[in-house]
Amino acid sequence: MKRLAVIAVLAAIATAATACGTTEATGTAGPGGIYTTIDGSKQIDAAAPINPFNPQGSTFAGYDAMSLAWPKNDLTDPNQFYPGIARSWTTTPDQGEVVIHLQPNARWSDGRPVTSEDIRTSIGLAYTQGGSAYTVNAGTAGAAADFQIMDAKTIKIAQGSNRSNTFLRNILSTIVVPAHVYGSLLPADFWATLKAARGTGPAADKAKSEISGLSQKVIAFAPKQDVSAGPFVLERINPGAALLKKNPYFYDAGKIAPAKVKVLNYTGNEQIWNYLVSGKLDSAPFTAVPAAVMERIKQAPGNEIRKGYSPVAASLAFNQAHKPYDNVHVRRALAYLIDRAQVTRIASPEAGTPSVTTTGIHGSAAKAWLGDGLGSLDAYKVDPAKAEQELKAAGMVKRNGVWAMPDGKPWKLQVHVPASFSDWVAAAKSITSQLNDHGIDASVVTSADYVLYLSELASGKYDVGFWLMALGPSSYNIYQRLYGSANGWSLLAGRLRHSSPGKDGNWMGGPETIDGVNPGELTNKLNLASPDEQKRIVATLAKLTNQQLPVIQLYDYVNTQFVNSTRYTGWPPAGSEALRLPAGVWMQLGMIRKKQA
Repeated sequence: MKRLAVIAVLAAIATAATACGTTEATGTAGPGGIYTTIDGSKQIDAAAPINPFNPQGSTFAGYDAMSLAWPKNDLTDPNQFYPGIARSWTTTPDQGEVVIHLQPNARWSDGRPVTSEDIRTSIGLAYTQGGSAYTVNAGTAGAAADFQIMDAKTIKIAQGSNRSNTFLRNILSTIVVPAHVYGSLLPADFWATLKAARGTGPAADKAKSEISGLSQKVIAFAPKQDVSAGPFVLERINPGAALLKKNPYFYDAGKIAPAKVKVLNYTGNEQIWNYLVSGKLDSAPFTAVPAAVMERIKQAPGNEIRKGYSPVAASLAFNQAHKPYDNVHVRRALAYLIDRAQVTRIASPEAGTPSVTTTGIHGSAAKAWLGDGLGSLDAYKVDPAKAEQELKAAGMVKRNGVWAMPDGKPWKLQVHVPASFSDWVAAAKSITSQLNDHGIDASVVTSADYVLYLSELASGKYDVGFWLMALGPSSYNIYQRLYGSANGWSLLAGRLRHSSPGKDGNWMGGPETIDGVNPGELTNKLNLASPDEQKRIVATLAKLTNQQLPVIQLYDYVNTQFVNSTRYTGWPPAGSEALRLPAGVWMQLGMIRKKQA
């Protein structure tokens, strides 16, 4: 989502395009040539350390930075993965234990073998960062409880008593680094400290503090050179580009076609568009693109588009602690007035599809989760007559063609949106234009940047704002966006609690129970529910969401990738589950081949 931003001031394209020298710019580097792309998760900071734990680190996922495995992004099963450093894995039915079997031939770029001790060290470093399976907070669902090295290529990881269906996913997503480079960051007594931190009381608190205190040390660590277990290793980096060369020790080096990979830097959407229009990129991940620019991109020789599933949707969210948005009839009226198809055409014509209705789930996944039940939900098709009925039911009054509050005071609806998200700004303008046409005084208010926007949203400053939702494939994660901490529910020490609106980050302000149903409790149960139980719970939550509209689901994102077949071929086909992964993973899977002359 970071590249939704449209930044006005751009760095010179020529600097980035030729940053690594004229020979490299021609796309030749011996057998295989140079594969040119961008990193979809960050811009390049040449001063950042070669460290995958650093958010701006000079490493690149799928190329030199490796995980145990790579997610397949299945519609409903979050635990489907492609192999990475882990060749295979087995788990007990309740995910109580996971046994990881490493690639037998995996070696680091300095020739040393990848071993279970590397995994153990990587897990220790992950604990210093907190979250996911690696948290020391007692009772946290899905936390790892024990590690056992079975042999040099096998490690067993046990889950704590408070189980979670996402445990395997979180374990397989572990970033792997070499123990002989990073091991010194962990104190000699680290594992004893970790054991103590899992308890309660002053001693446990002290141990937790010691572990979290290592976080910045790990983030700031700067190895002298890249030591990679991936298909490539960093050769050099400057502000314009990073150049990686093939790692001869990679366990599947025969599948890797390019001799080198060049990752170009960018400062905003326009620069990526220019790269694509000029045919510089062999591939590029999702970027918000206007229709006119898309036509120019399509015209460049070799450029092709691959579209697939993207488990995220854009929505208009309400702060129900603020009037009149505490009234469900007002929210329904707005849903009947917003033409989602028109919003999508204006805001995200190439990378979005109008939401069929509001369920909380991406449209593609909703079909898998809900089946025929999807058709029984209110589609909220544009219907001004129904909208007027709903507004009247809420007590709103219409004077001289303009809707006002029940007490006659002006109703001024402000849609807040971060200025850097170009599709959201366009969507907000379309929505407010439509609402104004139907007598609602609506306007758009932008925040300077996304960080400020999220901060002000969380503090309850907005009545209405844009919100990312439907973050699958885990059903728990999907509904956490609507019935988690943003709406008052939080899990502490294994116990779910609900905070009142305005406290502990509760900016949505919805009721704790609705017609006897506690959506936060149901969402929490998804953590442990069997597949059949999950479907039943999801059906209940989807129906509740459709009726209550804590958000209006506007459009479901489409993962629109760009590839160029001038130099390489073998791309994932349209709809492939691999499309959301970096091209370096495509190479690991044997998908990318040098085009024959």
